[in-house]
Amino acid sequence: MESKLPTFGTSIFTTMSQLATHHGALNMSQGFPDFPVNNELIDQVHHYMKAGKNQYAPSPGLPELRQVISTMNAEMYGHESDPHDEITIFSGATEALYATFSALIGQGDEVILFDPAYDSYDPAIRLSGGVPVHVNLNFPSFDIPWELLESSITAKTRAIVINNPHNPTGAILNENDLRRIAELAEKHNLLIISDEVYHNMIFDESRHQSVLSFQELRKRSIAIFSFGKTLHATGWKVGYAVASPQITRELRKVHQITTFSVNTPLQYALSEFMSEADHYNYLGSFFQSKRDTFLNYMEGSFFKPLTSKGTYFQLLSYASLTNLLDEKMANHMTEINGIASIPISVFYQDKTDNHVLRFCFAKEDATLLKASELLKAIPQDQFIADVTT
Repeated sequence: MESKLPTFGTSIFTTMSQLATHHGALNMSQGFPDFPVNNELIDQVHHYMKAGKNQYAPSPGLPELRQVISTMNAEMYGHESDPHDEITIFSGATEALYATFSALIGQGDEVILFDPAYDSYDPAIRLSGGVPVHVNLNFPSFDIPWELLESSITAKTRAIVINNPHNPTGAILNENDLRRIAELAEKHNLLIISDEVYHNMIFDESRHQSVLSFQELRKRSIAIFSFGKTLHATGWKVGYAVASPQITRELRKVHQITTFSVNTPLQYALSEFMSEADHYNYLGSFFQSKRDTFLNYMEGSFFKPLTSKGTYFQLLSYASLTNLLDEKMANHMTEINGIASIPISVFYQDKTDNHVLRFCFAKEDATLLKASELLKAIPQDQFIADVTT
C-alpha cells in the first residue's frame, strides 16, 4: 500500500522521550510540566464525574464552557466572540488544526508555513491535498522575512499559518507584525490560521497579539488555543478554535466526523474553573520566573541562550563548542550526558542547522537545577571542533 505520508516518521518528541527513558536521562525535550495540576480543578473534575456528567457533550462543546471562553476573549483581546456560532471545543489544539486544514484547504491549495515549524502542520496540509510552502524565519531573531514572504504568495496561496508565541523558538509577534499580516491577507484574500496555544505565556511586559484583537483579521482567521497548556494538563487534550460563523460551520463538520465531542466532565470542570481570571492571568509571570531561573543556573556554561520571549521553551546554542549536527548532538547528550533536548533542524523542511537545541523549562526548580548541572558538566574536550556529520 502506498503511504500518503511517505517521508513522515515518528515525531521527534516521541523519539527523544523514548531515548531519554532508555538511557535514564533527564527529559527536557517534550513539552510537558513536571508539577501537578491545580487540586481544585482535579476536585471539580471528580465532582462532575461522580455527578453523572459522563455521557456525550454537545458536539460544538458545552454552552457553559463556550460562554466562559467568550468572556475570556473579551477581557484579553477586546472582542467578545459569539459562544454559539464562533467557538468550538476540540480534542486538543492538534485536532483543531487538523479540522481546520481538512475543512478549508483543497487540492493544490498552497499554505505558507514559517520554519522552524511545528511538525503537525505540514503533514496535515498534505493529507488535505494542500501544498506546504516553507519560508525560513530570520536567524537568530526568528522574525518574519517580509520580502521573502510576499514573494512566496502566488495565485494558489490559500492561507498563512502563524504560531504566536512560537514553538520551538519562543519568539513572539508584535502589533506591527499582525498589521502587516492583515495587509497581506487582505491584498491576496488569504486565510490566517493562528496557533496561539501559548498565548498566556508572554514575558518581559510584552502583550500577546492575537488575531482576535484585530477586526480586519477576525473575519478571515482561525485562532486555536489549548487548555492543556494553560492548566499544566497536556494529557487532557482539550482545546478550542475561534472563527467567524461561516468558517466555524465548516470546522464543525470535520469535528463531527472525527471525535464528535470532547470529554464531558472535563468541560464542566473547566467552565467552572476558568470563570476565575486568577487561574490564568498569573501564567506569564510564573513561566518568566521559570525561564529566568533556568538561565541563571546556566550562567558560566558554554551554551549561549537565545532568550525566550514566550512559551515554556528555551533555545541554547552550542555553536561555540562544536559544529556537530544538532540531531547527533541531542542524541549524544542524551546517551552520554544524561539530558534529553530537541534538535531544531527537524522543524525545517531544508534541515537548516544553526546548532541550537530546545529545552522545556516548565519544570520544578529542582529539575531546572539538575538540568543546568548536567549541561555545565559536559566537558568541552568531549567534542572535536571540526566535526560536521
